[in-house]
Amino acid sequence: MVQTTLQDKFGRPLQDLRISVTDRCSFRCTYCMPKEIFGKDFKFMPRDQLLSFEEIERLAKIFVSLGVKKIRLTGGEPLLRRNLPELIEKLTAIDGLEDIGLTTNGALLEKQAEKLKAAGLVRVNVSLDALDENKFKSINDVGVSPEHILKGVKKAQEVGLEVKMNMVVKKGLNDNEILPMATYFKKQGISLRFIEFMDVGQTNGWDFKHVVTKKEIFNELSQHFQLEPVDPAYLGEVAKRYRYNGTETEVGFITSVSESFCSTCTRARISADGKFYTCLFAASGFDLKELVRSGITDEELIAAFTPTWTNRSDRYSDERTAETAKNKPKIEMSYIGG
Repeated sequence: MVQTTLQDKFGRPLQDLRISVTDRCSFRCTYCMPKEIFGKDFKFMPRDQLLSFEEIERLAKIFVSLGVKKIRLTGGEPLLRRNLPELIEKLTAIDGLEDIGLTTNGALLEKQAEKLKAAGLVRVNVSLDALDENKFKSINDVGVSPEHILKGVKKAQEVGLEVKMNMVVKKGLNDNEILPMATYFKKQGISLRFIEFMDVGQTNGWDFKHVVTKKEIFNELSQHFQLEPVDPAYLGEVAKRYRYNGTETEVGFITSVSESFCSTCTRARISADGKFYTCLFAASGFDLKELVRSGITDEELIAAFTPTWTNRSDRYSDERTAETAKNKPKIEMSYIGG
């Protein structure tokens, strides 16, 4: 398959693909999958609606041929997908794919880290929103302690996985955990990324007043640490990165609300049921699964979906207002992947 590079209307290349492998999650975080919506009676996708590993492999090969260099597996919680290392083995064998990672809540990481590494996984991003036990249990809403997640992080490091931590910061919920988190992971030599609370989906009660901006977090950290900026490592890098002075340990910021990065966004997403999305804040996606299961060739499949990217003009974070955030239909984070 001849490699080409897809570009959208603003000249943004498709380089980074996030693939959701399940819409299920073991947590019920209040800012993502609140229990009052995703309760015991909530109907998740049946297995036959999910893309199979073979279908994901086929799509991944096609997207790599179109310029994708990085793939990240997401969910839901991807470690809930049975036999996930088998998929990772298939993906790491794709010629031209430069990097494969995984985003996880960490609850199953201690148990699965060794198999993930053996399958070829390079890195994991682990979500942890507080070190305080009561605070974290109230956020995940299923009683999992931060210590359990930290055991998974330690195991991942022991087997040779690169680990980064993600913390979603919401005003009044866990903004008092900013300094404890930074202090702890600086000592551990682990990169921590603070994520501004975003208006993904329709169920998390998002409001501008709940956002703690990068500027606010940076100012708080600067009272305790000396931080020096780090140059972006590649086009489309989302995190604004800094290094603790005198160390190689970094802290980063995902600033989707206060400092949009739409102009350099090179990222697309495939949902667990095979829909192709060109923006995290999209209202609808292009159905790849239906085409894949129709028996068409790779060339026919490419011809069918590539206009979805080449006609892409998404700039949601540039254009966000209180009105659009409230009224624009958006897909849930647990469905589309982070």
